[in-house]
Amino acid sequence: MNPLAAWAILCCTSFFTLMNPLATAPVFSAATEGLSRRERAGVAARASLTALVVLLVFALLGDLIFRFFGITVHGFRIAGGVLFFGMGFNMLQARENRYKGLPVGDPPNMERLREEGRDFAITPLAIPMIAGPGAIANVMILSRDADGPLGKLVLLGSILVVTLSVFGVLVGADRIIAILGRNGLNVLKRIMGLMVMVIAVEFVVAGLKPILVDILREGLKG
Repeated sequence: MNPLAAWAILCCTSFFTLMNPLATAPVFSAATEGLSRRERAGVAARASLTALVVLLVFALLGDLIFRFFGITVHGFRIAGGVLFFGMGFNMLQARENRYKGLPVGDPPNMERLREEGRDFAITPLAIPMIAGPGAIANVMILSRDADGPLGKLVLLGSILVVTLSVFGVLVGADRIIAILGRNGLNVLKRIMGLMVMVIAVEFVVAGLKPILVDILREGLKG
């Protein structure tokens, strides 16, 4: 397979599984119940646009953030892998609120959020449900892995494509739930959870390998 095509597939699949709009769809459907189709589309559009901007900012400023905090990509990759593994495990248990960074319980109440001066589309929908800690960690790691300007461009394009797919899932949330049913959604969430755990293991191994090599070199020198 063409390396660029493989890179695009990696970016798209990792973002889709970590953003996991299928887990967000039932929450969105319940929270926007009673709104017109146009209003619901507006909420979905604001949430998707906010998530897109957040992820693009971290993709473009990832190197600067690493340098500013003195973080090595290997250490961040290991930490991200541990985070992803925990998220994947919770996805396997269909505990979406836990890995989305939300309290366990009923879906967000839009009336209460309005009274508090908060926009449901921004928080908690865009952050942390769509662009959560996992997606942000993923974009920072992949921004360092991107091979040249073309690789970075593919990464940015993948973020755009996946965010558009998230918007489509949210707009069609009721239809998707009706077709798949709760059991079908839970099965898909568990499959995505397994994929996230595999990505987590790959990240941890990739982060540990150069560290272990350096340790062995130092040991041989001594």
